[in-house]
Amino acid sequence: MSLLARIYQEERGANLAEWGILVSLIAVIAILAVTSVGNSNSEMFSEIGSAFP
Repeated sequence: MSLLARIYQEERGANLAEWGILVSLIAVIAILAVTSVGNSNSEMFSEIGSAFP
């Protein structure tokens, strides 16, 4: 029996796959949030910097 077949037949393997999907989704959401906040902060600091002579 192949390794993938054993992983999907066992309960622990299914739980491991679910946790992997959950962690990857949280990572993607965190990356998108940091990127969004970074872009808005960059725009804000550019406006502040251009206000000074």
